[in-house]
Amino acid sequence: MKITDLKITNRIKSKLWEKVVVKTKNHKVYVYLYKSYWHYRLYKNTKSGNYLSYFAAQPNAGAGIGHQMANWIAGLWFAKLFGLNFAHIPFSNASWEFFLGFGEEEISLDALVNNQDFKKVKLPLFDETKKAEVVLIKKIIISYQGEKVVFLAEQDQFYRDQIGVIPDLQNKFYSAKARKKDQLIYVNDTFTIAIHVRRGDISTWKEQRKSSNIERWQSNDYFVNTLTNVIRQIQTKKPIRVYLFSQGEQTDFPEFEQFDNIQYCLDMGAQDSFLHMVYADVLISSRSSFSYKPALLNKGLKIVPPNFWHGYPKTDDWVIASEDGQVKIKQKEI
Repeated sequence: MKITDLKITNRIKSKLWEKVVVKTKNHKVYVYLYKSYWHYRLYKNTKSGNYLSYFAAQPNAGAGIGHQMANWIAGLWFAKLFGLNFAHIPFSNASWEFFLGFGEEEISLDALVNNQDFKKVKLPLFDETKKAEVVLIKKIIISYQGEKVVFLAEQDQFYRDQIGVIPDLQNKFYSAKARKKDQLIYVNDTFTIAIHVRRGDISTWKEQRKSSNIERWQSNDYFVNTLTNVIRQIQTKKPIRVYLFSQGEQTDFPEFEQFDNIQYCLDMGAQDSFLHMVYADVLISSRSSFSYKPALLNKGLKIVPPNFWHGYPKTDDWVIASEDGQVKIKQKEI
């Protein structure tokens, strides 16, 4: 079989399997579909090897960078949770991997399987908040004790509180080789406030009245109110400079004309926008993985929206705004 034919076949198999998972994941029969489950139920482990197994999660190649990062982060977190080593799986875009430093000093799943004779074992989806499901995964993993195994999470295995690996993420990002190439448009000796206003796809959803996604929409007024309250409370001797990161035209944001110290960054590329959000003194994020991920890396003050689908640390440098943009900042001097 030709390589191109093999790729097509594998893609078809992957799509079919994805449909099977969606149809069965909420039923008792779901775990029966996995060889790893039956290995745990039927196989009596008698091996005594000292191999420490690995855990990995596949970044969703068809998703945005925020989504792919969430997948990768889940792999890192669950490797720690289950006491396993972490195996790296590359992103679909190599430039993002270099930018984040995620592939540096990490062993890859392919290297383990192809060069070190590790066996790849797929695990069923599980709900991290349900003890019984986590215990089952632990039992499956234990059943392979002594073997050379890389456990692979099912696609989009969810990990809600991605804050659990913040130190690891920051260490990788700030020590990455890519930092030598960073270029910022921020003006020296100014206090920078970055705002991410999610538009693009979410604007289309709003127009089409897709109720499942409408909760992600936040009006310009929300961000204006949040920015106004932040400026009132922040204590800094430096002149404040505001940078708005979004999509569209400046005319889409007339509410921000009241700020004479604002710069619109609407044509900036994704990586540069991400980078500037990381290095801002204050980051006002939206209900979007694209600004939540820079918030995990940002060492300044993070002003974040309520009712997001990932967790926030309970520290003074993370401030949850109200739905109308009210904030109460404890860490006022930055």
